Amino acid sequence: MGVKKKKETQVAALTICHQDIETLRSFADVEGKNLASLLLSCVQLTDGLSQIQCIKQIVPLLVKVNKNGLCDPTIQSSLDIIAGIYLSLSLKNPLKKVLASSLNGLPEFFLTEAIHSFTSRLQKELNTTDLYSYRKVIDNISSCMENFNLVLHFLQKSLIEILEENRKFAGNHIVQTRLMNDLLVGIRVSMVLVQKVQGFQGNLWKASGSPIWQTMCGLLNIFTKFLSDDDLLQTIHSTSGLAIILFIKTMFHPSEKIPDLVSSLLLRSVDCTSIPEWFLSSCRSLCCADISESALLFLCQGTLAMLDWQDGSMGQSGEALLLDTAHVLFTLNSQIKESTLEMFLSRILASWTNSAIHVLKSSSPSLKDNLNGNSSIVGRLLEYVYTHWEHPLDALRHQTKIIFKNLLEMHQLTMEGAELVTDPFFLELTEGLLQLEWHIKGKYICLSCLVECIGIERILAVDKTIPSQILEVMGDQSLVPYASDLLETMFKNHNSHLKSRTVDGIWIDKWHEIWVSPLLLILCEGNLDQKSYVIDYYLPKLLNYSPESLRYMVKILQTSIDAKTGQEQSFPSLGYCNSRGALGALMACLRIARAHGHLQSATDTWENLVSSARIKQGLIHQHCQVRLDTLGLLCESNRSTEIVSTEEMQWIQFFITYNLNSQSPGVRQQICSLLKKLFCRIQESSQVLYKLEQSKSKHEPKNELTKQHPSVSLQQYKNFMTSICNSLFEALFPGSSYSTRFSALTILVAIAEVFPVLEGNVYTVYQLSHDIDVGRFQTLMECFTSTFEEVKILAFDLLMKLSKTAVQFQDSEKLQGLFQAALELSTSTKPHDCVTASYLLNFLIWQDALPSSLSAHLIQQVACGDGDKSAAVVERNTLMVIKCLMENLEEEVSQAENSLLQAAASHPMYGRVHCITGALQKLSLNSLQLVSEWRPVVEKLLLMSYRLSAVVSPVIQSSSPEGLIPMDTDSESASRLQMILNEIQPRDTNDYFSQAKILKECDSFDFKDLNFTVLKIDTSVEIKGKEGKTCDVTAQMVLVCCWRSMKEVALLLGTLCQLLPMRSVPESSDGLLTVEQVKEVGDYFKQHLLQSRHRGAFELAYTGFVKLTEILNRCPNVSLQKLPEQWLWNVLEEIKCSDPSSKLCATRRSAGIPFYIQALLASEPKKGKMDLLKITMKELISLATDDSQSTVPQVHALNILRALFRDTRLGENIIPYVADGAKAAILGFTSPVWAVRNSSTLLFSTLITRIFGVKKGKDELSKTNRMTGREFFSRFPELHPFLLKQLEAVANTVDSDMGEWDRHPSMFLLLLVLERLYPSPMDGTTSTLSMAPFVPFIMRCGRSPVYRSREMAARALVPFVMVDHIPKTIRSLLATLPNCTDQCFRQNHIHGTLLQVFHLLQAYSDSKHRTNSDFQHELTDITVCTKAKLWLAKRQNPCLVTRAVYIDILFLLTCCLNKPTKDSQPVLESLGFWEEVRGIVSGSELITGFSCTFKMPGLPQYLQSLTRLAITAVWAVVAKSGEQTRNVPISFSQLLESAFPEVRSLTLEALLDRFSLAASGLGEKGLPALLCNMGEKFLLLAMTENHPECFCKILKILHHMDPSEWLPQTEHCVHLTPKEFLVWTMDIASNERSEIQNIALRLASKVIAHHMQIRAENRDSIAPELKRWVQLVVLSCGDHLPTGSRLAAAEVLTSTTPFFLTNPHPVLELQDTLALWRCVLTLLQSEEQAVRDAATETVMTAMSQENTCQATEFAFCQVDASIALPLALAVLCDLLQQWDQLAPGLPILLGWLLGEGDDLVFCAESTRQVEGDYLFEKEEVNFWAETLIFVKYLHRHLFHLLSKSGWRPCSPERLCHLQKTASEQCHLLSQLFRELPPAAEFLKTVEFTRLRIQEERTLACLRLLAFLEGKEGEDTPVLSSSASPQELLCPQVQATCRPKLAFFIPEGL
Repeated sequence: MGVKKKKETQVAALTICHQDIETLRSFADVEGKNLASLLLSCVQLTDGLSQIQCIKQIVPLLVKVNKNGLCDPTIQSSLDIIAGIYLSLSLKNPLKKVLASSLNGLPEFFLTEAIHSFTSRLQKELNTTDLYSYRKVIDNISSCMENFNLVLHFLQKSLIEILEENRKFAGNHIVQTRLMNDLLVGIRVSMVLVQKVQGFQGNLWKASGSPIWQTMCGLLNIFTKFLSDDDLLQTIHSTSGLAIILFIKTMFHPSEKIPDLVSSLLLRSVDCTSIPEWFLSSCRSLCCADISESALLFLCQGTLAMLDWQDGSMGQSGEALLLDTAHVLFTLNSQIKESTLEMFLSRILASWTNSAIHVLKSSSPSLKDNLNGNSSIVGRLLEYVYTHWEHPLDALRHQTKIIFKNLLEMHQLTMEGAELVTDPFFLELTEGLLQLEWHIKGKYICLSCLVECIGIERILAVDKTIPSQILEVMGDQSLVPYASDLLETMFKNHNSHLKSRTVDGIWIDKWHEIWVSPLLLILCEGNLDQKSYVIDYYLPKLLNYSPESLRYMVKILQTSIDAKTGQEQSFPSLGYCNSRGALGALMACLRIARAHGHLQSATDTWENLVSSARIKQGLIHQHCQVRLDTLGLLCESNRSTEIVSTEEMQWIQFFITYNLNSQSPGVRQQICSLLKKLFCRIQESSQVLYKLEQSKSKHEPKNELTKQHPSVSLQQYKNFMTSICNSLFEALFPGSSYSTRFSALTILVAIAEVFPVLEGNVYTVYQLSHDIDVGRFQTLMECFTSTFEEVKILAFDLLMKLSKTAVQFQDSEKLQGLFQAALELSTSTKPHDCVTASYLLNFLIWQDALPSSLSAHLIQQVACGDGDKSAAVVERNTLMVIKCLMENLEEEVSQAENSLLQAAASHPMYGRVHCITGALQKLSLNSLQLVSEWRPVVEKLLLMSYRLSAVVSPVIQSSSPEGLIPMDTDSESASRLQMILNEIQPRDTNDYFSQAKILKECDSFDFKDLNFTVLKIDTSVEIKGKEGKTCDVTAQMVLVCCWRSMKEVALLLGTLCQLLPMRSVPESSDGLLTVEQVKEVGDYFKQHLLQSRHRGAFELAYTGFVKLTEILNRCPNVSLQKLPEQWLWNVLEEIKCSDPSSKLCATRRSAGIPFYIQALLASEPKKGKMDLLKITMKELISLATDDSQSTVPQVHALNILRALFRDTRLGENIIPYVADGAKAAILGFTSPVWAVRNSSTLLFSTLITRIFGVKKGKDELSKTNRMTGREFFSRFPELHPFLLKQLEAVANTVDSDMGEWDRHPSMFLLLLVLERLYPSPMDGTTSTLSMAPFVPFIMRCGRSPVYRSREMAARALVPFVMVDHIPKTIRSLLATLPNCTDQCFRQNHIHGTLLQVFHLLQAYSDSKHRTNSDFQHELTDITVCTKAKLWLAKRQNPCLVTRAVYIDILFLLTCCLNKPTKDSQPVLESLGFWEEVRGIVSGSELITGFSCTFKMPGLPQYLQSLTRLAITAVWAVVAKSGEQTRNVPISFSQLLESAFPEVRSLTLEALLDRFSLAASGLGEKGLPALLCNMGEKFLLLAMTENHPECFCKILKILHHMDPSEWLPQTEHCVHLTPKEFLVWTMDIASNERSEIQNIALRLASKVIAHHMQIRAENRDSIAPELKRWVQLVVLSCGDHLPTGSRLAAAEVLTSTTPFFLTNPHPVLELQDTLALWRCVLTLLQSEEQAVRDAATETVMTAMSQENTCQATEFAFCQVDASIALPLALAVLCDLLQQWDQLAPGLPILLGWLLGEGDDLVFCAESTRQVEGDYLFEKEEVNFWAETLIFVKYLHRHLFHLLSKSGWRPCSPERLCHLQKTASEQCHLLSQLFRELPPAAEFLKTVEFTRLRIQEERTLACLRLLAFLEGKEGEDTPVLSSSASPQELLCPQVQATCRPKLAFFIPEGL
């Protein structure tokens, strides 16, 4: 056998005409050694690669001939034929490149003859008149350029003719695209030719009468026309602009005047009298007419690209031209809206900066003045950068980086030796950039350029924490690439700087401190996303640059791990933190280091850097990222052939055992990807090992790849792969979770791909097919029954990758059963069953395993050779299955026409259609052999689809398809259906259908009306299910049947159009679909999309319609190609006409109409002009803003616009219409018609998302979803005057004194837009699009009578005020507030002003200016102003709402200023502020109280604000006076006794924060004296509080307090003994609502723990209470309960573990103790990750106790729940032995194993009932728990325990009950299995799986009982002595044997 070879490259062979072959034969010599013989042998070869070898012999042969100095006719003829060969080859053929390379080495002696031959051949080609040969000739011209006159003349002729041809084919996208590409190539070849004119022809051609000159003038004229022709592509415009400037540069004389001429062209100031006549005649449109924006742009591009800017060769005029070009580009920037032109403009500006750099290197001082950093041109370029650095187009953002980088270089060139670091321009730029928020992408780009220019030291001097700040933002995926690139630039620059400044090696420590230490902190403590992105983006760059930093990282992390481990071992009772910690960071660093080749070998890694124990800890760590990094460390390597060591294989096996069941899709994907890398390493290294073995070296190999003989390594590989596959197949056991199945199947598919089935003598170390047996084949087949389609897909793919398996493992009877099961499933009422049927049928088709009876469906038999036999068999099988399905479908449609209810109940038709579509999608329909049989099938399929659609469409097209049928349909269903037909007349149109219509009995359908209804029904029809029993038909059943049928029909039709070849004419034999059939399908989609009301139906019809439109746009048939355009105009006309009889749906957001138009527009070729989109958008926007006509067209237009703006496929092409869309939405919101307002709101919401991006966080105004005003108004400049005008109109009327005020609903939308804008420190002040004019109007909107409007105005004002201007604005707003003596004022005005002050102050306090030295001063001034209006916070102000806001402002000031400054008291104290606050609180209603009848608006808000201020005042007194509390304005007791729950709740919240802080040990000084004796108060409150939220907080406070402080007081203050208080607490935990139950359970547990610690001798006195507490905990662990309840139970179990779960002397009865352990095991199998993690904490606490820490090797480790389950069982079994409780405990554990309490008969009956009555299952499902995994772990540990202890029951009678129960279950299971139908695993999946699981439980129990009775022998499975669970148990307690279970569970678990 040999090593697998790479696939060889295919080269098309060359051929020549018969005449040339005869010429070669006549000149060939007998010996075959001359050139003619060589060429003849070459052309006779059929392999292109062999011809290449012949061609390479031409030059050596001619070199030999050259020595004789002869050029005979043989060589002349041969060279002529070589020229013909060269010109005949296509441009991309490798033969052409080889031939060109050979001819370049031609001896000079033959060069003239060769040139003559090429010229004469090319001249013949240039005379061609075939337009479609022009492209080939042009390609040949570009290959050999001689005879310029002839060539240029040909190019001129070809360009003119191609342009005319392009106009003829207007609308034919395919032909036009090809012709435009020909034009583009022609222009480029012309440019290449002209650039070579002077070199070859001298100046002779410049005579005006010269043919070349005339031709060039003609070409220049053509290019000028191209430039202004809007029908051509922009790439042609762009290239034409380049060609025009090139021709001017080549032809214009003198050359010194070229800059002036070009400048006049750009400035549109050409003097026609001073330019040559030839130029005027050639470029008249450029000289005398207005030039379009795009033409001017491309002339600028040509100017910069084609003129010579190097070394200032154009002088002063060149410098002037450079400046003029810049001004033109700036003007164009403000005019251009189209995204493609924007992209061109950015590139041209970047090109301009490059040209400026070239000119500046040798420029005049005046130009340097014009281009330095302070010049207007650079300022405008910076504005362009700031405006576009956040642009959605990546390419445009990249151009801004180039522009900014070039600007810095330009300024450097103008500095003339000045110091960079101290330059004012760079200083100002640096300061401005650092002030920006880190969410701005442009900040990273510009800082990176700045660092490269001036170095990092200046930036670090401003703020040393910048590296940490950048790392902090790396949790945002959109910013990660920018942040990592900036960090890389910075640390490289800093490294170079430090290295150059210092001689010794101390600098590296400083470098590590700045760049590595923050990284390690993120790796240890950062959030998951942040760490993942840092590992993927930043860490590799750091290690690649500084590999020596790895040891520094490892040293620090190892030290940290050792310190933490030691701490845990010293204090085992401590809890476990949830951080990934140093172990995760270590694994991440090592993984990246190994993957990038920074570790010498894996062995060195394990021995020197990390221990084996830590690798295992990492593989089962609680955090998935640690597990992934550890796996990556094992799997990834920079060498693909690195040998996988034995240890690595063992660890991989260990990992797979516990990590298949991951709920996270991302984690599963990464696991499978990493394992695939490992398998590739095994495959490639096995090839190397095989070569070594084949070399038959007898000595020990010295190669570092392996330390043992290759054959040993290869056998280890094979054993390892077999073991892996065993584990994976065993993971597909009955009841395994979706996650497990998906992971196992994905890995198996990867194995099948990496180790494929190879033909011939090719070596592979492993083949999966060798490990497939009958059982595994059946396991894979059963995966088709999964309700998750991903599992079905994987199972199908895997079966297809294996060799033929169906016939090998199944007899014909079973295959017949499979086929029948598939047919039955295809008509199931369960929607997912038809998907199973589709995969089953496809599997049988491709495995050629169909029943022989199906062959009767074929008329024509397949005739094929061996090569295409398999494809022919698949085609035959597919055809047979489709015909069979169609027969069944036809019968069912006929029944549905009689009774739709009967069809919905017993045979919904959509399953059959789905199976037909699935079969067609798997077949290659372009190479069919049975065409004559396929045509009638396709025709029948189309008619059947229309017929089926006609049956179900009345329901889908009704006004209310969701509830047509009553839930209790009885035997009168037939007459009810007739009644329903009269009821479902749509209410949103006038005349849809009013009576049932008879189905036309013909083969064609009228597509103008698809409203077919059912035939008259026999009223005696009874609704029966499949099994003949009467059943209720619910509305849900009918609706699902109907909309899924429509969905499947749409997908089938779309698939047929997409996959089937099309017939050009009906009589032709080259396709299956006729043009008429395609048009009929289009009409069907049109009617269905425009009339359906059910969203599911028209959304999926849209999917099929998109397939059709994509085909039509690529179709060569012009009539079909123009169909989408015709359909679009028709529907737009129908929308505009507003005909009352129209069937278009005006409700349901226009139903399918937006989808219909969306599909037509989205399929338009993106590289074209997008004319359909432009015209449609203009029409829609016109309709959306026209409220003079009927509102229905306006509603439709708004809904369609919304759909188009949401469509990502339209990309940037839709952006030019955003401004008009926003105008339409804002104006529509003011409409008096509700429907228009509703649609406008939806459109506005879509536009907000389109402009500002998808919301990335909970914060509605997140910084990532905002935009600077400059950027917003630059992108949408027309919105600036519109928004300003609208806002002014609103502001002018919002506070009108005339009559009733106008609410102006558009204010909401205006403010919603404006509050998402913010000013940037980089904004200029001269912009015409300034944000300043909006400020006064926004302030006036704050006077609105609408509360919500005032709030929105306050929030919208904040971003419009620069941070530095906020204090001044606040002071001016405070000054406008009235004094207490004023008589006339409005509270609305006061409230709006105060809200603006509050939000501005909040923004100021949150800003980075906190560190500014002026911060305290500014706030002090604000505080002084606030004191002047303090009456607004007192009773003098009658309005509680404004009082509350003013108090909120005071509270905010206390938070900002209540900190002492250096050498002085706090600012507030020095201002006497606290005295005023205390006065406010003392004089408030908190002290005096309200009257019992007092009710006033704003009371709750006022009380909350006042309470917050009062609490702050109390804490201030406590902080100042310490123990002295006489000066507190109000006590906590007074607040807690308030009659208002708002006051009590806030007070309790504040106290809870203090108590929880003290309980956690994080408080600075513990509790203040004021709170030390409040236990009695809280007890009294607990007994009297009736507000649930307050009561819950009181219980939380008691829980955080030490029970010894308050529990002894219960009898004194609440007259309850501690025991009675415990009972009271448990009563609450039993009866109250969820949250209170949870905290009451925690409190009760803490009280019990206190009792256990204090009164250990009196434990029996609370025994009943303990039993009740156990019951409470058990009841809190049910899967049906809220997550909070189970988390509380897990927390309680963790806190009481040392007392009850692991106590060496059990306190509870054994049954109760085991009940608690059962709770732990239940929680470990919860579906919620948080609950499993909490339960894992319990297990880790249990393992860390003194008497249990030796039971496993994972004590003191953070482990995942998947391994915590077996660890918990290991600890429990060890404890049972310690307690000597095996005898009473074993029956309980065997009961767990058997599953006592499950009634098999009841379960089976309930399953049948659910399947029969409900369309979708309603019960709770746990998608993570796997019953058999728990059974297997429990079985193993019980067996290990019994084997180790040697225990046998003294009296076997004690286990008789279990023996009897298990035996009865075995008998019952056998009976239930017999009652199941054939192929039950497919037809009765749920019931079959449940019985399989119970069977395994019963067998496991019986095995253990048999072992106890000593009956193990030949009939009992033999116990394996080699499979002890060593990964779980330490050597002291390892098992010596383990039973082999019947079910598929990994042996390594």
